[in-house]
Amino acid sequence: MSLKQPADPAVWISTAIQEFIKRSTANTLQNTDNEKAFKDPLVGFSNGADLLYEGYKNYVGAFHWTPLEIFAQAFPDATVKPDQLTVISWILPHMEVTKADNRRETVYPSERWARARGYGEEVNATLRKHVVATLQAEGYKAIAPQLFPGWTRKTSEHYGLASTWSERHAAYASGLGTFGLCDGLITPRGKAVRVGSVVANIQIPPSRRPYTNPHDYCLFFTQGICGKCILRCPVGAITEAGHDKPKCFQHVE
Repeated sequence: MSLKQPADPAVWISTAIQEFIKRSTANTLQNTDNEKAFKDPLVGFSNGADLLYEGYKNYVGAFHWTPLEIFAQAFPDATVKPDQLTVISWILPHMEVTKADNRRETVYPSERWARARGYGEEVNATLRKHVVATLQAEGYKAIAPQLFPGWTRKTSEHYGLASTWSERHAAYASGLGTFGLCDGLITPRGKAVRVGSVVANIQIPPSRRPYTNPHDYCLFFTQGICGKCILRCPVGAITEAGHDKPKCFQHVE
């Protein structure tokens, strides 16, 4: 199929993501009432040449892919430059009833929350495939790093549990949020979200980043107040010193 640039590629791909969450039968908690898992996605974009991605190799680990590295693995015969790639990132906010359910729990997550984590990530994986298929149908090469066979968890020398591609770091680069004391991504829709991304050889202007620091949205880091995540954690994995990932992971898994 011949390559055809949409009149406004940002609107085109954003609409594809938003309509999927709004209309797809895949967006479900798979409970008795077949409730939706997510609502009203946020979408952002960053350029493959953004220096943040090279910085992640120092910040997270040398194993963390740049957009060009994952694209080259997926399409070894393609000749592209970093600035010819766009990272498409999205935020999937949980439904209000899911968040309300979970607020009442003190040790383990509510059933809706657990479903949003398990079945909700299945929704996210299906959305990744949908975005890739939408782009490929118009002649654009695209890859969802999280679904690539080479994606794996790694250990960061500085930050413990990590992976070869971080959806949250892609979202940060794409103007969608900053990190809190507990390492969660604080977005304009809050922290109760799932995050996804796709790398594609399409030209989309980068989204504006309304922050300059990785912790700009965290009240603890910016104003020395809040710290509610410390009190909320049932296993004491969050302190003023930060997030104990192994202790957290042991409880979550």
